[in-house]
Amino acid sequence: MTSALSSVRFSVLDRSRVRRGQSHPAALRETVEFARLAEEWGYHRFWVSEHHSVPGVAGSAPTVLAAAAAAATSRIRIGTGGVMLPNHQPLVVAEQFGVLESLYPGRIDMGLGRSVGFTDGVRHALGHDKRDAEDFDARLAELLAYFTEGRRGVHAWPAEGLRVPAFLLATGSGAERAARFGLPLVIAPAGDEDRMVEAIERYRAEFRPALAGGEPYVMVSGSIVIADTTAQAHRLLLPEAWSAAYARTRGEFPPLLPPAEIEARTMTDRERRIVEEGLRGHLYGTEDEVADHLERLVTRTGAAEILVHTSTYDRAARLDSHRRLALLTGLSPDRADRDRADARSGRAA
Repeated sequence: MTSALSSVRFSVLDRSRVRRGQSHPAALRETVEFARLAEEWGYHRFWVSEHHSVPGVAGSAPTVLAAAAAAATSRIRIGTGGVMLPNHQPLVVAEQFGVLESLYPGRIDMGLGRSVGFTDGVRHALGHDKRDAEDFDARLAELLAYFTEGRRGVHAWPAEGLRVPAFLLATGSGAERAARFGLPLVIAPAGDEDRMVEAIERYRAEFRPALAGGEPYVMVSGSIVIADTTAQAHRLLLPEAWSAAYARTRGEFPPLLPPAEIEARTMTDRERRIVEEGLRGHLYGTEDEVADHLERLVTRTGAAEILVHTSTYDRAARLDSHRRLALLTGLSPDRADRDRADARSGRAA
């Protein structure tokens, strides 16, 4: 392992993706088992996500799923990547994370995002619309206040007085918002690494410590796939790329399909273009190739942590990829214990 990677934390985001022929309950149980394996392999965090009315994603209630993952593990940090704050009242979110932190002290992360429902129908069913994302700053300030002294005489028991680290997922102006609130930043290349690096630089330059000793903390999120050959690793990315193309052309994010079935399809020019776009910007290949890619990414971004969110149809291949990454980067439960000691000494949790 190179020196550039020896001090970097590695964590997992699992979106509870559904494979064709698999039930949503089975996908959720798979997520909980994945959390147990991630802990065994030495990953620092295990996060779950929030999606509503999406056939290909089972994770719709992240705090509930996080509780199940925390119950199945004992050391790894558990959190959300993220709870979409426009969909929820800040008081309820604070109460939910207060309960989680009370039950699993010192292990809970509160990752927060700004996205609203995927369609007008979903937004209506949630009781919100796109305008709810516009008052995100006020919602975020209210949520954070519930962990200190409440707000306007309202107290979010048992959250008040508890320390639940908050992380902000960057979309649009998210990097500047994270700097303004003094929060750790979670950011993805989204196909344009140059823009991501520029956003990280602005975040560091504009960061305002919200707490004594607070400092910028950057977590870069992306897909990482390790396989025996470069071609095999690249092929494992195809199911997710096809799902994205299907969603953009048909308005519905479907379950994952086997690569061979996707390769046999006759795609439209637009579908093929979207698939090709979806296959770019990922880190994939053999162990040596991925190590080189990671070292360059960490050197360029100064990231303190990498959040891996790989999805593919082949469950065994995905688990093997995460296991190989853990071995490649020197992860172990002992290293995770050292990370927790660092957190108690003042680094981001």
